[in-house]
Amino acid sequence: MTQDLSIFNLVLHASFIVQLVVALLLLMSLASWSVIFGKLFGLKRVRDRNEDFEREFWSGKNLNDLHQSAATKADTAPMERIFAAGMREFMKLRERRVHDAGALLDGARRAMRASFQRELDVIESHLSFLASVGSVSPYVGLFGTVWGIMHAFVGLANLQQVTLANVAPGIAEALVATAIGLFAAIPAVLAYNRFARDIDRIAIQLETFIEEFSNILQRNVGAPVTAAQQQPVH
Repeated sequence: MTQDLSIFNLVLHASFIVQLVVALLLLMSLASWSVIFGKLFGLKRVRDRNEDFEREFWSGKNLNDLHQSAATKADTAPMERIFAAGMREFMKLRERRVHDAGALLDGARRAMRASFQRELDVIESHLSFLASVGSVSPYVGLFGTVWGIMHAFVGLANLQQVTLANVAPGIAEALVATAIGLFAAIPAVLAYNRFARDIDRIAIQLETFIEEFSNILQRNVGAPVTAAQQQPVH
């Protein structure tokens, strides 16, 4: 009689441990895909907002107006929040009658660096989860396979005559766990590598902006801070 060796039927008739492993791997896969889509749209939104603010910044608009605009917005770009942090610290030091150019610039740069690190932590959130799924899933699937093979051979011990028809279903049930482990791991690894590269580019963009804005503040030490003297640094 022909046996139904579909994946669903194999999992349905597998041992409890193998079923548990398969369920765990499917949950991990579902969670990783949720993170992948969330991160995909989230990084695109970050890039678009950074580009919008950068165009506005280099348009020659007054820096005080940009700072006030950033303070009133409910949802701003990471680059805009970094700008606001540096500008706020720079203006606070000026209000305290700090006239030393080095102290003014160091204070603004420290504020921007702290803001940069906070933004990077938010952007990198859940990235470690994808790395964990990519590295752990194959081993979880392998555990299910090993357990399933052990269970299959224990069942065969009671048979006097062993044929391929007796062995095949048990081995197939066990191998399903490895297949699902790879199904969960491969997209997570590919997505992690893609997102890590995209985040590196965003980090370089933000660090470049910090340097460019620091140069603008240095030129404006002792003078009203406006955007009239802004020149992009390449």
